[in-house]
Formats: sequence, structure tokens, C-alpha cells
Amino acid sequence: MTENQFYSTGRRKTSVARVYLTPGGGTIRINKKDADEYLMRETLKMIIMQPFELTETTGQFDVSISVKGGGISGQAGAIKHGISRALLKVSDEYRKPLKKAGYLTRDAREVERKKYGQRGARARFQFSKR
Repeated sequence: MTENQFYSTGRRKTSVARVYLTPGGGTIRINKKDADEYLMRETLKMIIMQPFELTETTGQFDVSISVKGGGISGQAGAIKHGISRALLKVSDEYRKPLKKAGYLTRDAREVERKKYGQRGARARFQFSKR
């Protein structure tokens, strides 16, 4: 790892993102693909850019991301969490706005497991008296 490379891990649901920030022109590569190619929806692209916009560092870092597990939406959340944590290693000044926006807190919500004797986690089979 070079001196000017900042690494962090982000998690959301079952997705794990390994994020590497290096000073550069602002290119974002996710699993060796361009971010626009990997994240098809515009809302997901907005999600991963939120930490940069909040800290006013848009276009200052090249981002290389390796993400696995879960779906595309959970992966975007994991990337956002990882970028936020990596920005803290760049400068401690970013802690206050990132913390206030809630980007440093790992979203602990997980899928509740299905229980036996039921149709789902909470849904029951229809009750019939006869």
C-alpha cells in the first residue's frame, strides 16, 4: 500500500465493500468496472457520491472498490459506508459532518429469519376453524 492510499471496509446487510482512496481525478471503479456500468440506477450512483458531496471532496480522489455479497442496493450502502470511513483517514475534520449525517454508523438492519410452522419471518399460514 502506498503512502497516499487510504483503505477502509464498509458493510450493509450481507454486502462487504473494500474501499481504496488515492488522490486523483475522481474516477470510481467497482469490481474493475466503471461505476456507471456497475450501478445501473441513478439513485445508487447518488448514494455512493453522498460522502464526497458532504465533505466537498468530489473529484479529488480515485476510488477502487471491491464489493461482494447481497444485492446491488446493499452493495451501494456498503460502498457509501466504506468511503465515509476511508475519508476519516484522509482528515479528521470530516468526522463531524459525516457523523452528523449518519454515514459512519453501520446500518444494523438484517433480514429476519423464517420460522418453522410459518409462511415467513412474521407471516402465518391462514387460520381456518374447520
